[in-house]
Amino acid sequence: MQISPTAFLLIIVVSGSVGYGQAAGAAPAAGPQTGPSPVKTSNGALAQGAAPAPLNTPSSLLRPSLNAVQDMLNNLRLDRWKKGSVRDEASDHVTSLLKDMQTNLPPLLGAADSAPGSVSQSIPLIKHLDAFYDVLLRVEEAARVSAPSEQISALQQTMLQLNQSRLAFDDHLQAEAAAQEKQTLDLQASVKTWQQAAAQAKAQVAAIPPPQPCKPATAAKKKPAVKKPAPAANAPNPPAKPSAGQPQGQGQPQAQKTPQ
Repeated sequence: MQISPTAFLLIIVVSGSVGYGQAAGAAPAAGPQTGPSPVKTSNGALAQGAAPAPLNTPSSLLRPSLNAVQDMLNNLRLDRWKKGSVRDEASDHVTSLLKDMQTNLPPLLGAADSAPGSVSQSIPLIKHLDAFYDVLLRVEEAARVSAPSEQISALQQTMLQLNQSRLAFDDHLQAEAAAQEKQTLDLQASVKTWQQAAAQAKAQVAAIPPPQPCKPATAAKKKPAVKKPAPAANAPNPPAKPSAGQPQGQGQPQAQKTPQ
C-alpha cells in the first residue's frame, strides 16, 4: 500500500503536535512555578492569585514586572510634583496606563498563555507592551522635571525591571520560533527523502519487464482404439499352407460329405 506525500506529512505533523502538547502539559507539574496568574481585585486591579501560572509562559515572564509597575503607579504621589502642564500631562498618562493594565493587557496575556509556542498569538502582546513602555517613559521624563528624587528612582527601577522582562520574553519567543522553524525544515527534509525513495522504487519497478501470460496447456488428443472384429463361430478354418516339397492339393483333408 502506497502513502501519498501529503498523508505522510500530515501523519508526522499530527504525531509531533501530540508530543508537543503532552510535553507542554507535563512541564508545569515537573518544574517550579514562578509567576502567579492574573486575578482582578474588587477595584479591578491586577493582583496575585492562588493558582500559579505555568513556567515559561508570557504571564510568568511578564507578570512580576507588570505588578511592580502597577503598584508604583498606584503609589505615585503626583500632588508632590511641581504644578504645571508637565504634571497634568503625567497624570493623564498614569491614568491611561492603569486603565490599560485593567482592560487591555489581561486578554492579550491570556491569548498568549493559551498558546505558549505560537508567534502569532504573542506578536499583539509585544506590540502593546512597546506602546505601554513608551507612555511609561514619558511619565519618567516628566518626573525628572517635576517629581521628587525618590519618586524618580522608583520609576527608573520599575522601568528597568519591566524592560528586562520584555527582553526575556523576546528571547523566549525567538527560541520558540527557531525550534518551530527547525521542526518544519526537518519535516520538509523527511518528505523530500521519502519522495526520492518512492521515485527510485517506482523506477526500479518500471525497469522490470512484465511477466508474459502463460498459455493454458492443451490436453493431448487420444486416437480412438480400433477394435478387431471377432471371428465368426461357423467360419471355416483357412487352408493350411503346404510345406516345402509337398505338392499342392496333397495333405489337405477332403471335406467329408454328410450322408443324405
